Amino acid sequence: MSVNLTEPPLSLLDSHLPEGKVVQFYNLFPGCRPPQRAARDGHGTIPIRAYRHCEALCSAAAFGWHVFPPMDFQLVWDGSTEIQWTYDDAEGWYPLHVAQFPHFAEQFDQGAPEDAVGFSPPFLTSFVEPGVVQIWTGLVARTAPGWNLLLRPPANVPRDLGYEHFEGIVETDRWFGPLFFNVRLTRTEVPVRFRAGYPVMQVQPVRQETPGLVDRFEVSEGLASFSDADWEAFRQTVVRPNQDPNRVRGAYGAESRRGKRRGQEGA
Repeated sequence: MSVNLTEPPLSLLDSHLPEGKVVQFYNLFPGCRPPQRAARDGHGTIPIRAYRHCEALCSAAAFGWHVFPPMDFQLVWDGSTEIQWTYDDAEGWYPLHVAQFPHFAEQFDQGAPEDAVGFSPPFLTSFVEPGVVQIWTGLVARTAPGWNLLLRPPANVPRDLGYEHFEGIVETDRWFGPLFFNVRLTRTEVPVRFRAGYPVMQVQPVRQETPGLVDRFEVSEGLASFSDADWEAFRQTVVRPNQDPNRVRGAYGAESRRGKRRGQEGA
């Protein structure tokens, strides 16, 4: 079975989330690692100096939730049309077309209403495009009205893993279905490992109207485009700090954190 994201079911705008929550995750693979709040240290991979002084980098790393593979598994691509997969305790390598998470299809049919029996979402699906695989996290998500989810690689986490992510924005305030991510394998004839303890995706909340705002921009050319106010802002940000022999490192980060605390106290 494959799930078609282009044909959403009826609107879920009238659905209710727990009070004050933006998103609710449903973990359908019990015992597998659930989503967790993304950390400022990029899952322990951000250099110490950057962690101490680069607020912009840490804020990006912490924006959203880390999602993990539901188990350790491996994929190997022949560089053409064939992909095989395996996992711990498997009897060998299996050709990949559509694969269920081990034992989940039976559990789904036992717990689902009669009209949903047989509709267990697949764990892995190979696409007709060479080397492209869709992976189900075991999650379903619902967001508050007006909020969508951006699915992207983990921010500021090193990625030399043998695959590349496709990013996507899902209208999870009205589309209630499996939270997939798609990857393109970049290595051939060498197994690519997905580890249950290492984040494979970062999920970030975005307002539904945000993508449309990117058309509202302009570009000014040259230094002559700076107004007096622009130059004064530049002096405060660049000139004066670099003229100060007693400049405190990480001043931007400290001020940013103070602003966030003031905003939280005001809220």
